[in-house]
Amino acid sequence: MADPFLVLLHSPFTGSSAWGRLPAELRATGYETVVVEVTEDDRPPYAQRYVASAALQIARAAGQRPVILVGHSGAGPLLPQIGFARRAARAPVAAYLFCDASLPRPGTPTRLELLEFEAPEQAAEVRAVLEAGGMFPAWTDADLRPLVPDDHDRAALVRSLRPRPLGFFTEPLPSAPDWPDAPCGYLRTSEAYDRLARVAAARDWPVVSRDGGHFAALADPDGLARDLLALLDRL
Repeated sequence: MADPFLVLLHSPFTGSSAWGRLPAELRATGYETVVVEVTEDDRPPYAQRYVASAALQIARAAGQRPVILVGHSGAGPLLPQIGFARRAARAPVAAYLFCDASLPRPGTPTRLELLEFEAPEQAAEVRAVLEAGGMFPAWTDADLRPLVPDDHDRAALVRSLRPRPLGFFTEPLPSAPDWPDAPCGYLRTSEAYDRLARVAAARDWPVVSRDGGHFAALADPDGLARDLLALLDRL
């Protein structure tokens, strides 16, 4: 089998700028790296639009080559369906890596239901904001400054932010049959994802933990690249 492509899948709450210089760091190690950029998921069905766009971009870049799907944050629950799309096209998925990401759950849960499992107090706060007609996330430059010290990287991230309405959080996410169909690993970079790292470990997935913050790809791309490769070595 040919060497797999690394496919970086950004959260639906951001654009691909959240990966910063990480793709260049990974390419420097010899990995062919595809950076997906989804913009078509701006209306329902949000998740299905993200999956369809991502799958098409991966097919164009990787063809029938095997891929390693790397999902950040809110992209995590969509990895099984993207993998299913690859299998339907008779193209292999070599592994799934979750980078400070939410995890898929059986059935067709909503994002709010996932958040209620992951962080009940935050879920209550988010629900209140959304039901009052607000959007989430509503991060500002000041909110992100402690996580992304570089002014240029932070400005690009702020421009890419995609606050979402209530309907985004309450639509059922698509399920994927017979998942996982390939090895999985979890890279935890912030305390907010401690619980999910423990869930991954309970599933006997390899777990790598670092304190780089939720946007570690921007804060320390070299360190994050090393950790991702270390995780791959353990699959």
